[in-house]
Amino acid sequence: MSYQKLEQRLAAIRDSGQATTLSESLIGLEKEGLRVAPDGAISQTSHPTALGSALTNPYITTDFSEALIEMITPPCESVEQAQAFLHDLQHFVYSRLGEEILWATSMPCVVHSSDSIPIAHYGSSNAGLMKTVYRRGLGYRYGRMMQVIAGMHFNYSFSDNFWSLYQQLEQDERDRQSFIAESYMDMIRNLMRYGWLIPYLFGASPAVCKSFLNGKPSMLSEFNEYTAYEPYATSLRMGDIGYTNNRESMAGIKANYNSLDQYIDSLRCAIETPFDEYEAIGVEVDGEYRQLNANILQIENEYYSTVRPKQTLINYEMPVNALKQRGVQYIEIRSLDVNVFDPLGMNDDQLYFLETFVLFCLLQESPLLVESEIDEIDMNLLQVAHSGRQQGVELSRQDSMIGLREWATELIQAMQAVAEMLDGANHSRRYTASLKVQMESVNDQEKTPSARILQAMRDNNEGFFDFAQRMSVKHHEDFNNSKLSESVRQRFEKAAKQSIEVQARMEAEDNIDFGEFLQRYFAQ
Repeated sequence: MSYQKLEQRLAAIRDSGQATTLSESLIGLEKEGLRVAPDGAISQTSHPTALGSALTNPYITTDFSEALIEMITPPCESVEQAQAFLHDLQHFVYSRLGEEILWATSMPCVVHSSDSIPIAHYGSSNAGLMKTVYRRGLGYRYGRMMQVIAGMHFNYSFSDNFWSLYQQLEQDERDRQSFIAESYMDMIRNLMRYGWLIPYLFGASPAVCKSFLNGKPSMLSEFNEYTAYEPYATSLRMGDIGYTNNRESMAGIKANYNSLDQYIDSLRCAIETPFDEYEAIGVEVDGEYRQLNANILQIENEYYSTVRPKQTLINYEMPVNALKQRGVQYIEIRSLDVNVFDPLGMNDDQLYFLETFVLFCLLQESPLLVESEIDEIDMNLLQVAHSGRQQGVELSRQDSMIGLREWATELIQAMQAVAEMLDGANHSRRYTASLKVQMESVNDQEKTPSARILQAMRDNNEGFFDFAQRMSVKHHEDFNNSKLSESVRQRFEKAAKQSIEVQARMEAEDNIDFGEFLQRYFAQ
């Protein structure tokens, strides 16, 4: 594989004397975690009032389930700042859970049945009802079990100063918004091409509690009476048992990443195209909405992808319209398992590596995707998810096979100059150090989180549930044994209180019924 374009672009940035613009990038983190009762089952209680409104609190919300908390940092100026904010936020959440704990792994705790998974509720406003009905639709379409798998999201944006420099160096005469949008799309295609590296290095879900399988047959092996696993799996969350878009593929809909307009058009088509299987579910049945519509996608977020282009929404704006009007503001990497070995769910070596990886994917040449390469991307991701640590495992690259270890080594070596530039821009050595740590995992798969999880289970003669509960309790104790500063506590208490007031105003101000609200939303 050629890295000539990468080397040329790195040299141009270096020669410009403005590489420090790379230090102005913004990082945001999102962490999901299930609230779990003392008996180890998913919580049946409502989202704690002390955490504010899940609809309007900017920092603490819920995902699919009322029990699945999502903690969100604002855009931060550095890895350290993002970690510090997530630490404080998580500390505040722990302090408001009472006897409950936050589950420390991506794969869920004991789930007695799909009916035992409470769907998230967001109040009686039209905006709140839309979020609840959307989740109800996911339950009907895919089953609730898939929806309580937790993950980490890594959000990243480059600064205006960097984009000015980069456009000048590329001698690109398009308007700034178009140049930035298409550069992000170039980067996203490479994040997909090389994205299998993330579950190999950071996958932390090689096993699952058998209750998650709900008695259904699977290809997984038996670890013990209560645990199913795959011996060389890295991330079952990213594999066949996780949340995928199989039905969308069956219906002939696949997101197109070759340009922002093609991406928008492909998602819009899916949102507007009816699907027989979903029409059979019904939309409004006996006075209750089962889903937002009977189309291939209810809304854009239903399309599962490892990375998304994002733009901040204004009021009740559709995401495709926000992208169309204002371009791409940042990207969201969604393929990260929760790191059970770190109380934050992600350590600093991971974050420095991801920042290096993102810049590498921007600067590396990024041809348009053709159907055969899209198939390769999907196959490689599944191969790594289910057997990425197997000796001699091979991946598909440009219609030929290459060893995972060989390709991973090649990529990390190509990232070396990228990491050195980031070190220089940030007066740091952490970027090159993070590459060294990940190279150790390539050379010795026993150092990957997935291998460490299975080894810990064997060492302690425990199944997945006991391991995950032990680590969850440990993180719970670590946070509760430390002190949250008064200023931080007041900040999050104020945000929680204000969010409840905002939700109440929204509910009082609604003046149209939910059906008309939906009609106006989709007519944008």
